[in-house]
Amino acid sequence: MKISTKGRYGLTIMMELANRYGEGPTSLKSIAEKHQLSEHYLEQLIAPLRNAGLVKSIRGAYGGYILSKPAEEITSGDIIRVLEGPISPVDFTEEDDPAKRALWIRIRDSIAEVLDSTTLAYLISYKDEGKNDSYMFYI
Repeated sequence: MKISTKGRYGLTIMMELANRYGEGPTSLKSIAEKHQLSEHYLEQLIAPLRNAGLVKSIRGAYGGYILSKPAEEITSGDIIRVLEGPISPVDFTEEDDPAKRALWIRIRDSIAEVLDSTTLAYLISYKDEGKNDSYMFYI
């Protein structure tokens, strides 16, 4: 399963709103500028998040968006499903080999478990403790 820019930028929006939870509305313009993203694209992403009840819009000169509930109650799975659709590595049908179908189901369930157990609160409090899996090669 590959997460598109919709899912990645949607998580960015929601993490920014979570970081500013309780401080009042945040404009998409400020998020777009901070992350060097298209404000127009973020406007397209916020609509389904609002329709799903994950964010609320505040009108006016100092308006913007706020989370509709605390960051501890919103998971990355909630966000990804709204923006990307159902979580599934492949479209499997009843004609598929039962062993392969069982594999696809296990993969789907594993992805869903990770997404559904990762809250916005966890994401914004995450600290990279230098455990980097990247390698440097010298030639």
